[in-house]
Amino acid sequence: MIGDVIGRPGRRAVQQFLPGLCHDYAINLVIANGENCAGGIGITSGTASELLDSGVDVLTTGNHVWAKKEIIPYMSGELPILRPLNFPPNAPGHGFLAVKGTLVVNLIGRVFVGEFDCPFRTMDRLLSEIEAETKVIIVDFHAEATSEKVAMGKYLDGKVSAVLGTHTHIGTVDAGILPKGTAYVSDVGMVGPEDSVIGVDAEAAIQAFLTGMPHRFSMGGGAVVFDAMLVEVDVATGKAVSIQRILRREESAR
Repeated sequence: MIGDVIGRPGRRAVQQFLPGLCHDYAINLVIANGENCAGGIGITSGTASELLDSGVDVLTTGNHVWAKKEIIPYMSGELPILRPLNFPPNAPGHGFLAVKGTLVVNLIGRVFVGEFDCPFRTMDRLLSEIEAETKVIIVDFHAEATSEKVAMGKYLDGKVSAVLGTHTHIGTVDAGILPKGTAYVSDVGMVGPEDSVIGVDAEAAIQAFLTGMPHRFSMGGGAVVFDAMLVEVDVATGKAVSIQRILRREESAR
């Protein structure tokens, strides 16, 4: 699972690092959160295709999925792009996808994020409807509050293979296997410029905080960091065997 991919620098880092990682770790399935891969906010068919051509199998999203309206016609098409399952039911697209023997699910939190259907009850409904032989289930929980993420991990412990948090762009140190066999981390992190405030130009972000006024944000610069989590799952039981952070750093000019 690759953390939130930020703009062109993030896409470039995925192209650089992912093929080698797939070879070195014999990776079977690659998920990436792509909701910020087009200019730092939103996703387009072109930027999605870049990531898919780099080796990503499924793209998840979150609260910025509609920032580029042109993606809407593609959300129900052939591109493997998910939007959160607990969006309103008439929203275009899908919230889960079966690929390579794995069910990938996209959920969004409600604390500090927005008014959405309850992600806990939404996941309950999905689990009650899927086939019993579906063992390997990976959840991208796109949420702001650590408390909500931790609660989701504990709630789904033993019911899914992994609950992997996205959205805050800062990788957390709490990766581990929960008591009933679910891999968990509060946030995977990001793939984006290190000289930034969660991906955007640091000075513009600082001025926004200092003045309380809206600012036009641009991409940050400098080295690009690549944050991801590697999860090994027993396909017979659906239980996680291990989880570890993968961190790479690309030295690159702005």
